[in-house]
Amino acid sequence: MATTVYFEKDIKDQGQDEEISVEFGRSSYYSGCELKNGKTGEDSIYLNVDGKSVLMDLETAREFVNAAAAVGRYFGILEE
Repeated sequence: MATTVYFEKDIKDQGQDEEISVEFGRSSYYSGCELKNGKTGEDSIYLNVDGKSVLMDLETAREFVNAAAAVGRYFGILEE
């Protein structure tokens, strides 16, 4: 299994009342493995929030990235 971290930060709410720990990257944990749903796992994006992790299927990863990019474009902060 190979994992590459692209983002790792404790993020504070603007009001400083709340904080979450976020880690985001790519992982090959399921790559080539047979999954419970009968499909073969893929190298994809993982998201870890406050110690709870998910490794997305590629369709969900695409939706996630496109949504994040759309928000970045809205605020004019996406570096393309």
